[in-house]
Amino acid sequence: MSIYPDLFATFAKVGVMTFGGGYAMLPILQREVVDNKGWATEEELVDYFAIGQCTPGIIAVNTATFIGQKQRGVLGGIVSTLGLVFPSLVIISLLAGVITTFSHLAWVNHAFAGIRVCVCILILNAVIKLLKKSVIDVPAGILFAAVALCAYFTSLSPVWFVLLAAVAGIILKNLGGKKA
Repeated sequence: MSIYPDLFATFAKVGVMTFGGGYAMLPILQREVVDNKGWATEEELVDYFAIGQCTPGIIAVNTATFIGQKQRGVLGGIVSTLGLVFPSLVIISLLAGVITTFSHLAWVNHAFAGIRVCVCILILNAVIKLLKKSVIDVPAGILFAAVALCAYFTSLSPVWFVLLAAVAGIILKNLGGKKA
């Protein structure tokens, strides 16, 4: 059996089950790609998230492309990407004509407020899982704290944080002989 339908279906499942954008997809991507399919390790997925964050586009789309490309080259990347965005394309197309008609209703606004809260929890869950896998020693903890503080108190692009953290990781690895 060809893996292409499986790539498309798996990423379509991720795309249809996720509300709130790329970060909300992270826990679902982790479950489907690492736990259910074994297409990537948790460490690889963290690397894909990091690279996906500092490349143009949506982090979940970039991650789907990386995973598909890893499985079956360029065509696998294209199939995975199409699978991820297909449900959103269909749903948005259906809702676009209807949403303005109902957006003034109080229950619609309350529903969206509830969805926003849920998405915050999904993002927090993804952050906690990534944190447990990434901050594995004291140097990594110091790097985490430094990046968190800089991100909070400055307006630097996330690309700079990723690049500087990569350089710091290389330096820490070479100085301490430990995985940073």
